[in-house]
Amino acid sequence: MKIAVLGGGLAGMTASYELNKKGHDVVLFEKQNDLGGLASGFKQEKWNWYLEKNIHHLFANDKEILSFAKKIGFNEIIFKTTKTGSYYPITANITHLNRTPLRSTSSEGQVIPLDKPLHILQFPYLGIFSKLRTAFTLTFLKISPFISMLYESSYAEKFITFTMGKKAWNVLWKELFRKKFGKYAGIILSSFLWARIKKRTKKLGYFQGGFNSFINHLEGRLIEEAVEIKKNHNIASIKKEEKQYVVNNEKFDAVVCTLPSPIMTELCKDIFPINYLNKLKKLKYMHAISLVLQTKSLIFDEYYWINVLDNKNEIMGIVQHTNFMDKQNYDNNDIIYVYNYFPIDDKKIKLTKDEIYNFYLKNLKKIDSDIESKIKKYDIFFGPYAQPIFDKEFLKNKPDFKTPLKNFFIANLDMTYPYDRGTNYAVKLGKNVSDYF
Repeated sequence: MKIAVLGGGLAGMTASYELNKKGHDVVLFEKQNDLGGLASGFKQEKWNWYLEKNIHHLFANDKEILSFAKKIGFNEIIFKTTKTGSYYPITANITHLNRTPLRSTSSEGQVIPLDKPLHILQFPYLGIFSKLRTAFTLTFLKISPFISMLYESSYAEKFITFTMGKKAWNVLWKELFRKKFGKYAGIILSSFLWARIKKRTKKLGYFQGGFNSFINHLEGRLIEEAVEIKKNHNIASIKKEEKQYVVNNEKFDAVVCTLPSPIMTELCKDIFPINYLNKLKKLKYMHAISLVLQTKSLIFDEYYWINVLDNKNEIMGIVQHTNFMDKQNYDNNDIIYVYNYFPIDDKKIKLTKDEIYNFYLKNLKKIDSDIESKIKKYDIFFGPYAQPIFDKEFLKNKPDFKTPLKNFFIANLDMTYPYDRGTNYAVKLGKNVSDYF
């Protein structure tokens, strides 16, 4: 069969590789100049490694992408133990607590480690009963299999309040959900919480040279296998003619679409049944905006990932990449990611890069008043439809591999549910969709 694969992210690249191995004639379409989708990166002249436009790492249990990397001959993967913490502002009733050292003496906050069960029991903002309830619930989530009757019938807020207590919700979770899901924070299913706790590992992995080195290697393998790759190729239309599909005036026997559902529905509005289109249009999303800083020094001494749990600060998280990978790979610059999610109708989505930078900078100064003097360069990257809203409507309307049209298949990141989007599941989707051929 001649198959069009739409979208050159890791799902599309994996599908192309697997379909080619089965003897199909594959053409991969990608709108951008490079492949990799949300995992793609950039590289400056004096850097030895690529850096992702959006934060990326591997978990130790990411079996799909790790086995696929081995399969295509990319074995340069580094695993390290990292430190995670939550940032809280100093308030009058907790000034007796020891502060994690910041490189800014005027900072008005502290980072509390949250890597181990012991850290929950040492957590200063909860009473002993709340700590025990929280530790027990997190342990249960970690060892529990997926129980759809439990996790899909309850909202995460109510589940946490019932099991860990209202104080735990307010102190540990409320800001994370609000900043990730905005106005939808109260209707996110408990399945999302289960998957986040279940999946997370203390040890994290990274491709030597950056994720783009892995992407480049995979692209090379696709070229070796005679997959036709059409970059800088915007898909203007998809039509159906009898048993074939016409993509930009080229005929195919089948289509695998890895594009976000809103983009796919617009492209396919003339070929899909109206009831199917209306179902997919009910899905809701948040966009992501990442600020990538090159700095003279880091904000925090030892932490890799810091959740910002300050309700007066609009930053969701700070990720200090060079507390994970050596800054020598980036011309001795420290690398800091600052990120948040925004509803697709939020005015910030339309801001210029300078305006977005100033928005983030204003909030960073609340954490480190000297941050501006440390910044050498910045970049802004936009992640469209980065986070689906996992509510009860999502369960009714999420896409499946099969569509109402014969030989038209979907493999996009909406289908990673209940797990959060990620490269491991993108590879898994690409492999799974190839099994339909």
